[in-house]
Amino acid sequence: MIQIADYYSPIVGEFEQLVLLALLRLGNGAYGASILRELRERTGREIAIGALYMTLGRLEAKKMICSYTGEPTPQRGGRRRKHYLMDTAGQQALGRAYRTLRSMSEGFEQQLARM
Repeated sequence: MIQIADYYSPIVGEFEQLVLLALLRLGNGAYGASILRELRERTGREIAIGALYMTLGRLEAKKMICSYTGEPTPQRGGRRRKHYLMDTAGQQALGRAYRTLRSMSEGFEQQLARM
């Protein structure tokens, strides 16, 4: 069933959905390398780090996620790590994408599981 928030949340592409799902799974504060590792492990795809950072930048421009820079650590040679947080718009867009996929695949679960 379509909800009112669905009309106001932007549509996200497949890779954007995967990145948002990785953020949801890892929790707010995830950083690029952990997101990349999660995506590679769960999808079995070889994902370029540049594609991930371009997508993170696009999601941030759409106000679906935001980022902050952490404190420098000795393990990183004094460099800072950029962390990402899912914003309300990202949660709404991800929920909309999930509900749409469920609605469109309703009745085809067994058939799709065999594909």
